[in-house]
Amino acid sequence: MNKLRLFLLLIISTVVLIACNTDDAEDDVEEEVTEEESTEENSEETEDESTDDEASTEDEDGLDLNLSFLALPNSLDPHAANDGYSLYVMVNIYETLVRLNEDLELEPALAESYEQIDDTTWEFVLREDVEFHDGEPFNAEAVKVNLDRVLDEDIGSPLAFLFTEIDEVEVVDEYTVHITTHQPFAALPSHLAHPGGHMISPAVIEADYAAMEDGAAPLTEVNRNPVGTGFFKFESIAEGDNIVLVRNEDYWGEPAAPSSVTFRAVPEDGARVAELTTGNADLIYPTNPQDVPQINESETAIAREADSANMTYLGFNTEVEPFDDPVVRQAIAMAIDKEVIIEELLEGIALKAETPLNPTVNAHSEDIEPIEYNMDAARELLEENGYEDGFSAEVIMNNRTHADVATFIQEALSELNIELSISQVEAGTFQEYAATGNFEMLMGGWGTVTLDGDYGLYPMFHSDNIGAPGNRTRYSNEEVDELLDLARVETDEETRFQYYHDAQQIIVDEAPLVPIYHTVLISGIQEDLLDDYFQFPSSFPYIKNLTRD
Repeated sequence: MNKLRLFLLLIISTVVLIACNTDDAEDDVEEEVTEEESTEENSEETEDESTDDEASTEDEDGLDLNLSFLALPNSLDPHAANDGYSLYVMVNIYETLVRLNEDLELEPALAESYEQIDDTTWEFVLREDVEFHDGEPFNAEAVKVNLDRVLDEDIGSPLAFLFTEIDEVEVVDEYTVHITTHQPFAALPSHLAHPGGHMISPAVIEADYAAMEDGAAPLTEVNRNPVGTGFFKFESIAEGDNIVLVRNEDYWGEPAAPSSVTFRAVPEDGARVAELTTGNADLIYPTNPQDVPQINESETAIAREADSANMTYLGFNTEVEPFDDPVVRQAIAMAIDKEVIIEELLEGIALKAETPLNPTVNAHSEDIEPIEYNMDAARELLEENGYEDGFSAEVIMNNRTHADVATFIQEALSELNIELSISQVEAGTFQEYAATGNFEMLMGGWGTVTLDGDYGLYPMFHSDNIGAPGNRTRYSNEEVDELLDLARVETDEETRFQYYHDAQQIIVDEAPLVPIYHTVLISGIQEDLLDDYFQFPSSFPYIKNLTRD
């Protein structure tokens, strides 16, 4: 792990935990969070022009930051949304019991300390100086209310999969909680550090349940009134345009440096770049690799690269013909030249993916035998199995970069008599189609927010998680399920990682998806803010300390 930490520190800079589903937010985040890249076509009239106007103003009270992102959140309820654009806002409003620090190590957050006191019981001693933004006390009862809610089947949280190993949350005293799992679960602290473990004011949770009793849908009241303990608090929302947060002056720790932050939705890549280079935005994300030169040539802005925990993939709906046949999936995998995609479409700013897990994730293995690019072998495989005449199919995606990759794949598959049509849809539609299986193929992404192999594999490939939780390919394999279940309860790290290795090899061989590349995160930022900016591998921008040089 020391080597991994040194490797990460040489390349990145980051936030809380994330994937999200990158294709939502990115996906998986990403899909998973999301996505980590940009959407739609570049504006032809975007020029590198400078202005005397600054994106943010700064006085003795701090900056009023302006951030331009591809999309606004789907929800501000931590138990409702796992897409990147929701998480990018929520990580400033809410906090977790445990967090990743900038060295990518787990440390106490709202918990003052934590320890495993037996095979299935973890004790969390809580901070006593914390209040929610509405004045509600943060205590053991608040922790229980939150974890009980995310697991409540009547709520139907898509984040419940993170905590299904929890058997009981016991209030020992006002500031001590015991969390008991059904069986040993080594990844519990990592999962509690995920934004799905954000602590919401119990008063707002109570209001959400009351609204449900009056006929409202679950997960609506918290979205309307998001109240956490974070260093920023919710101020306002203009639907479809912006969300404003203001500094929490009563924060229990070091207060945020900016006095406010405005998140704006700017869906088009070129428009985001123009916002940055003309001084109307302090930070933009995501940034398409093809836009990096324009940003770096501007007078005040710079493109900042950081390592990610993301994986971009071509996924198949394994429940529909012909993609229910592994032979078809394997042949398509053989027809994709990942290195050309990275060099020609991504300006070389990505890492070739051979497995679903990014090298930043603790169970990543270099020993997986990949499906190599070989067009002749792909053609022969299809001919041997009766697919010599080819077929037609549709691939969906929700951003410009993925559309570019899909176009490259479209041309490659034409050599195999496969006629591929491309449909770029907006983020919400993409999420709905991906969750319900209303697609044949999709371009997606997944961010292993916790940097733990469980979160990188269990949501995406375990048959219990088909649909919204993360298994968008609707893949089902009993042996993979068993290996992932065993890894969840294994306390010996070497054995646990071997389970993940074996599961990854089966997944790569059966190809429910084709891992194409691991994203390099690219933010566009005003250069005088750069020294205080950090972006976690999960892709969450960490903006708490931003000040101008």
